[in-house]
Amino acid sequence: MNKQQSPDQTKKPPPTFSAEDVRQGEIILKRRWQRLVFIAGLVGIILLALILGVSGTV
Repeated sequence: MNKQQSPDQTKKPPPTFSAEDVRQGEIILKRRWQRLVFIAGLVGIILLALILGVSGTV
C-alpha cells in the first residue's frame, strides 16, 4: 500500500450479482424414489415435531 493512499481507497467494492444468478434453485425430483424420499423426509419432520410437542420437550 502506498503511503499517500488511505485504506479506503485501496479497497475493492463488493461484487454485485444479478437476481437471475442468485435466485434459489428449484427442487427437481425426476424419479419416483426421489419423490418418495423427499416426502418421507417432510413427513418425518412433522411427526418429530408432533411427538416432541406432545411429550412437552419443545
